[in-house]
Amino acid sequence: MKYIIQAFTAIAILASASMSLAATPLQLSSDVFVERIVARGDGTKTVVLEKPKMVTPGDNLVFVVKYKNISATTANNFVVTNPLPAAVTFDGTSDGLEVVSIDGGKNWGFLGNLRVANSDGATRAAQRSDVTHIKWNLNQPLTAGAEGKLIFRGVVK
Repeated sequence: MKYIIQAFTAIAILASASMSLAATPLQLSSDVFVERIVARGDGTKTVVLEKPKMVTPGDNLVFVVKYKNISATTANNFVVTNPLPAAVTFDGTSDGLEVVSIDGGKNWGFLGNLRVANSDGATRAAQRSDVTHIKWNLNQPLTAGAEGKLIFRGVVK
């Protein structure tokens, strides 16, 4: 099944980040790219990131959440939370420091510590396919005008 760009735009909107911070405004923006392997003229292959025009199940996606302190004061201890689109399976972050939720953002933890209840009442270890939200606790100061980015990956279901 193929997803056209309009459907994918809805995915990107659903993947928009939110931020928790008291009194210091941060500006957030997000982009999504599809990772493609492209053959070069010399026969070698290279990996490129493209703005998606069409995605299909199995396509690798790269989500980039940019943040910038647009205030005149230093921001401290802020949290960025990002829901994962339902059509995408979580495939990790660039820093590996994320905390995830498998229940729509109600409870949080490291993936290896979370459990999922089966219909028979037994539990199993949570898997990347169970992740619904990602959260970064950014405890370092962010001076006025400073910026950064958070990257996570996904695979189209």
